[in-house]
Amino acid sequence: MNANFFTVLSLRKVFRALVLSLCALGSGCASMGHEFPAGQVQTIRIGETTENDIFRTFGNPWRTGIENGLKTWTYGNYRYNAFTESETEDLVIKFDKRGVVSSFNYNSTKRSK
Repeated sequence: MNANFFTVLSLRKVFRALVLSLCALGSGCASMGHEFPAGQVQTIRIGETTENDIFRTFGNPWRTGIENGLKTWTYGNYRYNAFTESETEDLVIKFDKRGVVSSFNYNSTKRSK
C-alpha cells in the first residue's frame, strides 16, 4: 500500500472526529451511562440484598470494578448541557465475598418534587 492510502485514511479519521466534536459543541450536550430505576434504591438492604436481586431490579450495571478486593457495580445516568442545568445520578453498590450488598451510595442532582 502506498502513502496516499494512509493519508486518506488518516484524514477520514480526523474529519470524523471533527464532525463529532462540532455536533457535540453545536448541541451543547453530552450524556453517559444509562437510565436506571432510581426509585427502587430504597429497596436495597445492606446484608440482605444479593447480586441477583440487584441485577433483577436495576439490570446491567454501567460500570463494574473492584475496591479493596470486593466487587462494585455502578449505575449512572449523566446528562450535561451547556445551556441548561445538568442532571446526574449514580448508584454505587459494593458487595461482600458472598455476593451480598455490603454498602451503597446514591447521589443525584435532580431536585425532589
